[in-house]
Amino acid sequence: MSSSSGRGSSSAGENLRSSCNDLARTLARLPASIMEGLSRSLPRRRSHHVHLRQPPPHQSPPAPPTPPPPLVPEELFFFAVFEQRYGERHPFFYGCRFADALRAARREGKLVFVYLHDPDHPYTEPFCRGTLCADVVVEFLDANFVSWGAVTGRGEGPGMAASLRPGSFPFCAVVAPVSDESIAVLQQVEGPVSPSELVEILQRTIDEQGAAFRSFRPDEQATALRSSRTAEEEERRRSALRLRQEQDAAYLESLRKDQEKERSRKSLQEGAAKPKAGHELRPRHTGHVTRDPPKTAPIRAPAHHKGASPSHRTDADAKILIRFPNGERRQQSFRHTDTIREIYRYVDSLGIPGIGSYQLVRSYPRKTYGHQQLGMTLRDAGLHPSATLYIEQIQ
Repeated sequence: MSSSSGRGSSSAGENLRSSCNDLARTLARLPASIMEGLSRSLPRRRSHHVHLRQPPPHQSPPAPPTPPPPLVPEELFFFAVFEQRYGERHPFFYGCRFADALRAARREGKLVFVYLHDPDHPYTEPFCRGTLCADVVVEFLDANFVSWGAVTGRGEGPGMAASLRPGSFPFCAVVAPVSDESIAVLQQVEGPVSPSELVEILQRTIDEQGAAFRSFRPDEQATALRSSRTAEEEERRRSALRLRQEQDAAYLESLRKDQEKERSRKSLQEGAAKPKAGHELRPRHTGHVTRDPPKTAPIRAPAHHKGASPSHRTDADAKILIRFPNGERRQQSFRHTDTIREIYRYVDSLGIPGIGSYQLVRSYPRKTYGHQQLGMTLRDAGLHPSATLYIEQIQ
């Protein structure tokens, strides 16, 4: 009797190994109720069945059905039923719609382990307790798959059963998220299996079908990569354009302020020169009757100065090139009598982001122009007639 039992067990193991040597990979479109409005067309196919051990003739009657859990969302119904019946030690089943589980698998680069639960089938009780809740199966599924389950008579269970067409229960399947409209069925397991046999089937599916599954998506991955690069390049282009616009606006504002400052300075000089010229004319008119050069010289000198009207660019005789940490270079002309403070004001007027606290540095010979040198003129600082300064950020 024991020898025939051993031969039966060996035959079942051989059937399992031979069934795993020819893993089936087919494409199946899921109903619109599952794929949220997508095509209902389902291609007809013959699923790959794994028939294993027959139940012993003296098997005890199945346990009485567990009453349904209290009102829970439809996505959590299977999870609640399974945990209420078999406890908290089980694979991590995603409590969501199947389409959401597919998206999660695509994000994580994993396959999807699907379990269809028939609570009334006599094999369901021993399979769930002895196989699905075994430590080796729980750890293997959590590490390598996105697990999802459904009750055959509730929610998305009928649609999945119509799509996968199980021939017997317990029923498990390994599917791959090919696109938003279809899945690739890589393996189906029907009937009771031991924990080691289930892990062996799943591991072989990963080894033999994982590369084929990844080959479904090279174009998709390349398209996503190109889209990402295009978006990054567009964002960099827009950022560079905004930066140039801000720099140009800051430069024009700085130039306008310099021109107003120059006009104000010349206006003050002319106002101070006119009373002085009138004061020098009075004693000359009273002491001399005829015209002579000394009498007209004080009058013509201011007139000549007013007619010349030198611009700020003409007066500016110190060219300063400023290099920023982001590689930008800006050149501005100053007067040799301007102070280091004027350079700081010019840099601040540009409004270049990301500078923060900084100080002006001359590279060779290295010299720092900080707050103590703000009142130093450009000539005294050795920056006349030209110099290059670097923006050194202060941490």
